Amino acid sequence: MTGNYNMGKTDLSTYDNSWYNPAAGWFKRTLWYFVNHLIFTHGLLPISSLKVMVLRVFGAKVGDGVNIKPSVNIKYPWLLTIGKHVWVGENVWIDNLAEVKIGDNVCLSQGAMLLTGNHNYKLSTFDLMVGKIILEDGVWVGTRSIVCPGITCHSHSVLAVNSVATKNLDAFGIYQGNPAVKIKERVMELFHGF
Repeated sequence: MTGNYNMGKTDLSTYDNSWYNPAAGWFKRTLWYFVNHLIFTHGLLPISSLKVMVLRVFGAKVGDGVNIKPSVNIKYPWLLTIGKHVWVGENVWIDNLAEVKIGDNVCLSQGAMLLTGNHNYKLSTFDLMVGKIILEDGVWVGTRSIVCPGITCHSHSVLAVNSVATKNLDAFGIYQGNPAVKIKERVMELFHGF
C-alpha cells in the first residue's frame, strides 16, 4: 500500500447526529412516515391531485400542474418546494434531509434520486453531512440518475440516464456518466404547432 493514511477504523457506536434537526417534531415526522407509505410509496393511489394536497398539508410548497406518479418516496415535505408543471416519475426518491427546491417545468424521470445527505467517510464517527439541492426551471433528471448533496442543476440542464451529478450543472448543458461530465449543449426549438 502506498500513501499516507490513518489506520483508524469506522466505529458506528460513536455515531451522533443529535445536531441534525429536520424542522418538525417527532409527532409530525411519525405521522408523515405512515402517510408517505400509504399514499406515496405504496403505489396503489394514482391520483396526483390528492398527493399534491397532502404535500401542502404537510408544509410543502407546490405549484399548479404538478404530476406525481405512483411509488414516489419523499423524506420530509416541509423541506420541499416544487414549482409549476413539474413531473415526478415512478420510483423517484426525494431524500430531502435538507431543503430541495424544484423550479417550474422540471422532469424527474423514473427512479431518479435527489440525495441531500451523505456521511463523512474520513471520520471514524461517520458523521452525517447534508446539503440542499436546487433544480432550476426546465431541468431534466433522467431515469435512475442521482443528484448529490449541495448540487445546483442550472436552468434547462439535463442529467442523462443513470448518471451521477457530483458538481453543479451549467445551464443548458447535457451531462452523462458517473461522475457526470458535460457532453454537449442542449439546443431547444420552439414548438410552432401543426
